[in-house]
Amino acid sequence: MLNLMKRSRFRRWIYPIISLWVALGLWVGTPQVSQGFSIWDILPDVIQYVQLASLGDRQEMALGKQINQQLISQEVQIYDEPELTDYIDRIGQRLAQESYRPPTSNYQYTFQVIDDDSVNAFATLGGFVYIHTGLIKEAENEAELASVVGHEIAHIAERHAINQMRRMALTNGLATAAGVDESQIVQIGVEIALRLPHSREAEYEADRVGLNMMTAAGYAQIGMIDFMKKLLRSRSVPTFLSTHPHTSDRIQALEQAIDPEFATIGDGLDPNTYERQIAALNGGSGDNSSSDETDEGFWPL
Repeated sequence: MLNLMKRSRFRRWIYPIISLWVALGLWVGTPQVSQGFSIWDILPDVIQYVQLASLGDRQEMALGKQINQQLISQEVQIYDEPELTDYIDRIGQRLAQESYRPPTSNYQYTFQVIDDDSVNAFATLGGFVYIHTGLIKEAENEAELASVVGHEIAHIAERHAINQMRRMALTNGLATAAGVDESQIVQIGVEIALRLPHSREAEYEADRVGLNMMTAAGYAQIGMIDFMKKLLRSRSVPTFLSTHPHTSDRIQALEQAIDPEFATIGDGLDPNTYERQIAALNGGSGDNSSSDETDEGFWPL
């Protein structure tokens, strides 16, 4: 884990340097059609590229909070049920502790339930993860649900949204002499969270990192594969699986990544415990009698 954290810190400062050299290299290596062209003409774009690539934890959280505020005020409806929200948060925090970017005094994770029957989940920078009620109902056990939560945490830990924002900001020319146009960057963040798919490479990486996170947190790995297979068999492919790469390819990659002999070893496979935890979604009251157990469900935090 220490080596992983060192690698994460190394990537944080080396990427901006590489980005600057790439941008300058492209400029130098491109034939210029105008004699009056100056390097100062591209500096705003270079500045913006570096700024987005080198966001610190506090800066990322501040930007994430603005994106979250716009999401919950204009785009989605929060499911206001404290017991269910606490349950999702416990799962999320348990997984986040095992991520490349664990919670710190400067960086926290926020897990929210969205009142929507579609089977979906998404995340944005700054540690914000959103799980639809439809997905919670679709999962058969906690390990299946945890597999999706872990996948979304992995997108955050690997800074996939920031990478997308950087590319889109450069493409759309949103730089100013002072740097990034913040309001437009927030809107890009909203679009990425809700409507723009991650790249093929990012999805595979989130699957792999999420699986490792599940394993380290003590969940049974089979939960991720079982849930994907179940959703693949459904009549309509859920939103969060409707993008490339194809779900069957992702399942095949996951099956190659785990040892079948140990795939069912771990927590979260008891459907009865899970049903009690999400009883509020079905009009019942949750049974928290298992909240102190560590063999099923969640670990107390």
